[in-house]
Amino acid sequence: QVQLVESGGGLVQPGGSLRLSCAASKNIFGLYIMGWYRQAPGKQRELVATMTSGGTTNYADSVKGRFTISRDNAKNTVYLQMNSLKPEDTAVYYCKARKFAIEYWGQGTQVTVSS
Repeated sequence: QVQLVESGGGLVQPGGSLRLSCAASKNIFGLYIMGWYRQAPGKQRELVATMTSGGTTNYADSVKGRFTISRDNAKNTVYLQMNSLKPEDTAVYYCKARKFAIEYWGQGTQVTVSS
């Protein structure tokens, strides 16, 4: 069993930045694909960014060039640096760890972009 705990959400003005953190209960980065997803009110959950065990990253078109996924193996933590935030980035952001058919989700952290 793996526990994931997100933090770092909050209220930010358009154009601002936030860094989300996802702390894993054990060192899993060598085995799992780590990802950030988000769900806005009334919308389906969507992929934001992923990182494979080898470090390959993938981003949704809507966040390319603005968001960066990274990890600190020593801290068992994955990050999502979000720059140039827009109101449409407002959502609950979730961290996910996946290995084949096994998935673990965090509880989510709210990000609100508003003036």
